[in-house]
Amino acid sequence: MAEIEFLIDEAGPLAPTFLFGHGAGATMEAPFMATVATGLARRGVRVARFEFAYMAARRRGGPKRSPPKVDLLQDEFRAVVQALPCAGPLFIGGKSMGGRVASLVADALFEAGDICGLLCLGYPFHPQGKPEKLRTAHLAELQTPSLICQGTRDPFGTDAEVASYALSEQIEMAWVQDGDHDLKPRKRVTGLSHEEQLEQVCDGAAAWIKARC
Repeated sequence: MAEIEFLIDEAGPLAPTFLFGHGAGATMEAPFMATVATGLARRGVRVARFEFAYMAARRRGGPKRSPPKVDLLQDEFRAVVQALPCAGPLFIGGKSMGGRVASLVADALFEAGDICGLLCLGYPFHPQGKPEKLRTAHLAELQTPSLICQGTRDPFGTDAEVASYALSEQIEMAWVQDGDHDLKPRKRVTGLSHEEQLEQVCDGAAAWIKARC
């Protein structure tokens, strides 16, 4: 694996750190990633963004490829955790695919004392348009304290759909009213812009992280 490049948004000495993985089609510098990272940092949470190898290779001019199998991404995520300099409490997670991969490695890391919790933003409970292909089996037994921030109209798992899933008691759902997979609401419905909504998401996520340190 090539050397891992981190984008760090600092938040002061011994601040909790959130290791933030990207979604399947966006870089660590994507607007959503940058907005959440700076928003959490302003609220006292250090954020470390990184890219899986396939996305980092694309940035270096390589071909545009789909993500590899999730087993390989899990191995990468574990390697990133080990490579990240971190003095304070560590939380892992990500946007969409990044959060899914983090959720698959979380329990082993939590049991080892390496992390304090899991934060997912727009979890892909199922592929878009395929609600029968659930990605929730491991979530029923998850032992890591977890927060999933999910839009109520997310095509990868709406509030009505998620209500029918068997999820661990360690998972807390934070519903973003009228949010899509990017947690973006329709302003005519909520009166909020995407940026205003993400500020609220960062409020809740930072408070949740700090309560577990």
